[in-house]
Amino acid sequence: MIRIGIIGTGFAAKKRAEAFIEDDRAQVMAVCGHNSENLRAFCKDYSLQGVDSPQALIENPDIDLVVICNINAEHGSLAQAALEADKHVVVEYPLALSPEQAQHNIKLAKHKNKLLHVEHIELLGGLHNAIREWLPAIGESFYARYSTINPQNPAPDKWSYNKQLFGFPFSAALSRFHRFTDLFGSVNAVSCYTRYWERENRDQYRACLNNAQLRFQSGLVADVIYGKGEVFSQPNRLFEIHGDKGTLIFDGNDGKLVRGGEETPIEVGSRRGLFAKDTGYVLDYLTTGTPLYMNVESSYYATRVANAARIAADTGKIIALQ
Repeated sequence: MIRIGIIGTGFAAKKRAEAFIEDDRAQVMAVCGHNSENLRAFCKDYSLQGVDSPQALIENPDIDLVVICNINAEHGSLAQAALEADKHVVVEYPLALSPEQAQHNIKLAKHKNKLLHVEHIELLGGLHNAIREWLPAIGESFYARYSTINPQNPAPDKWSYNKQLFGFPFSAALSRFHRFTDLFGSVNAVSCYTRYWERENRDQYRACLNNAQLRFQSGLVADVIYGKGEVFSQPNRLFEIHGDKGTLIFDGNDGKLVRGGEETPIEVGSRRGLFAKDTGYVLDYLTTGTPLYMNVESSYYATRVANAARIAADTGKIIALQ
């Protein structure tokens, strides 16, 4: 029986709680959150016990695994505290907003011989699996574009629209870069443009637009676009990859291979149940030693690329990665 503490009461925390409750190998011992009203509602919905602070949860000797699902800015420090308390750790991406903190936590987990797993459910989803399956059909890939636009009007007054709490958008929304590094490997150089539409409090914003260009060691060039908030009126989720023998286009849940003037439909699997699938991998690893679907170093590498994009956006320069 794996005894679990959950930090956070939002969407990811709820999905985690549901997955653990459904698995007879796990028992959720405690939950904590920033908002006392949300915490009470969470505990009532799932018949769980609330605690006052993350530190109290981490120090609980009856907890084996700490699952971190709260604001991005606290991921790194909470993961470090849990590892220092000899707990296994699962954290929603990003592992940390800085590569230095992420690397420290990876070294600490190895020293403590504890699990440190970063959730990257995009690798388990239908889109990523379809791309992997069909990528050989387009020959040598040389250009890709991935755009995700999420209009929200009015933009919510939440931590996810706060520069300090959410972090640099490509560090916070790390799955955009992680998709590419998982598919295409090492990045040589990064350039980036970022714009915020700010509120009166300059840490808060109504919208943001981010456009990064990744240049891969393989020769592939990728444009990654991420936008959200009030200035957008049309949602967009488009992934296209061009190769010397064809093109893959995924528009939402519709996919196709374009080659030689012919179009072949591609079935894209569902995105449902991915938190449960990730949770199952974690429990399999802890109970039987079954390998996870990814290693934490790959998430750390994506964090390094995202940090290079942040520096590029701040300086207007192209940033080379070693």
